[in-house]
Amino acid sequence: MSNRESPPRPFLKWAGGKRQLLSEIEEKLPKDIEAYDTYVEPFIGGGAVMFHLLYHHSFQNIVALDINPELILCYKTLQSSVKEVIKELRLLRNNYPSHDKIDERKEYFYSIRGEWNRNKSKIFAQKKKERVKRVAQTIFLNRTCFNGLFRVNSKGEFNVPIGSYKNPKILDVDNLINVSQAIKDVRFHHAEYSEVLLHLGNKSFIYFDPPYRPLTNSASFTAYSKSGFNDDNQHQLAELCQQLHENGVQFLLSNSDPKNADKEDMFFDDLYADFTINRVEANRAINSKGSGRGKITELLVQNYNT
Repeated sequence: MSNRESPPRPFLKWAGGKRQLLSEIEEKLPKDIEAYDTYVEPFIGGGAVMFHLLYHHSFQNIVALDINPELILCYKTLQSSVKEVIKELRLLRNNYPSHDKIDERKEYFYSIRGEWNRNKSKIFAQKKKERVKRVAQTIFLNRTCFNGLFRVNSKGEFNVPIGSYKNPKILDVDNLINVSQAIKDVRFHHAEYSEVLLHLGNKSFIYFDPPYRPLTNSASFTAYSKSGFNDDNQHQLAELCQQLHENGVQFLLSNSDPKNADKEDMFFDDLYADFTINRVEANRAINSKGSGRGKITELLVQNYNT
């Protein structure tokens, strides 16, 4: 039985996840957050902030968008068919060879990855049983692949190799049930972030967590979908934030801090000069080199007083 007193947690490992920044984000929320009727998150990703807000606050309307169709499929399927996903995921876990059988384990992982890639087209048109199986495979691959990355190539194919975890936690029944219960009233849309304008309420709060601007040329982990997110996209997002501000909509936005790599880099300081820019400490979540992990600062930009 699920421990319903436990807060839901992200069911996928996700590059740039916000679990470690939740206390800072909570601190930066509008003081009158309970007066907001609508919460919108246009880059839902792993959902750490949404889960936190759903557990600690109350909104009449919650809307989550993401350009990644696999992600939205996961949320929608867990929302409607969590027991079936658990059943399918249990089969995958039970059939996954033990860590001392490395060749068999590799063969199993790459067979699941191959099947996932072969069935990547028209995922929302699939029958319920096929959707359930695909979501279970997505969670399985995410939990057993290298560094828990979700990454696809230009063809939309999952291309992360097998990881070296001895006993990965492939199935967390309690959390999946908690997630399903928490998101039962959330409206999920496979859509561009700009569609946030279609989902505003009388008093809306928006949290933007776009793919982070890479600190170095080799540090890009923005390939969560087939399309990347470059500096032009960052400028377009800033223009949208300006539009929302002029319309009286409150937002909080997170991004990387270019000053970690170059003290003279004013990219975001210039882009969001009209708003409050906070620098908060974070641990680097994903880096191919161990020496690249450690304390860095990230940005939280807000257009309201706290």
